[in-house]
Amino acid sequence: MAPKRRTFQRISGTRRYRKVFVIATEGAKTEQQYFSLFNNDKTSIQIKCLSNKKHKSSPKQVLSQMKKHLKDSELRKEDQAWLVVDKDDWDDADLNLLYQWSQQKEQYGLALSNPMFEYWLTLHFDDGNDISTSRDCKARIKQHIQEYDKNLNLRIFTPENIQAAIQRAKVKDRPPCQDWPRQTGTTVYRLITSILAS
Repeated sequence: MAPKRRTFQRISGTRRYRKVFVIATEGAKTEQQYFSLFNNDKTSIQIKCLSNKKHKSSPKQVLSQMKKHLKDSELRKEDQAWLVVDKDDWDDADLNLLYQWSQQKEQYGLALSNPMFEYWLTLHFDDGNDISTSRDCKARIKQHIQEYDKNLNLRIFTPENIQAAIQRAKVKDRPPCQDWPRQTGTTVYRLITSILAS
């Protein structure tokens, strides 16, 4: 007897889309490696880091990169778009452009680290005290990741130390800043919290 032929039916309205987080960063390497941690087939989200191939990393260029992407690929209402930048030596007028953009829609966000993204990485391992410059950040992260040179060993970023980083960043951000941290601190935890809640 011949085996029964299976029939496949598409059940309309049941296809589930993965929520997309579009992230534009200054860095071409470290940030993209870090955010790839949250990208896997088992989650209901997709992290899309915009490639910074031309190494144009001013806040205006990061914003321009995001606007170009959104022009070519529209967000669905459940998706989010985030700018991830460092304070470094950028002046408030440049950063205010990014903040103003982030206020245009509920789906938009700005995650800024002062002085740099490595400060957020440091918070995975300690409370980030006594850091005020980029040089301090780099020295501290090398205490925890000796081989660190813009490359990350993603296995050391465990769910436990990601949660610890969120809590430490929240402590530094009290009361919560409206736009970006003027002193040493980071609002990257807001983006990560949003990703983990999806």
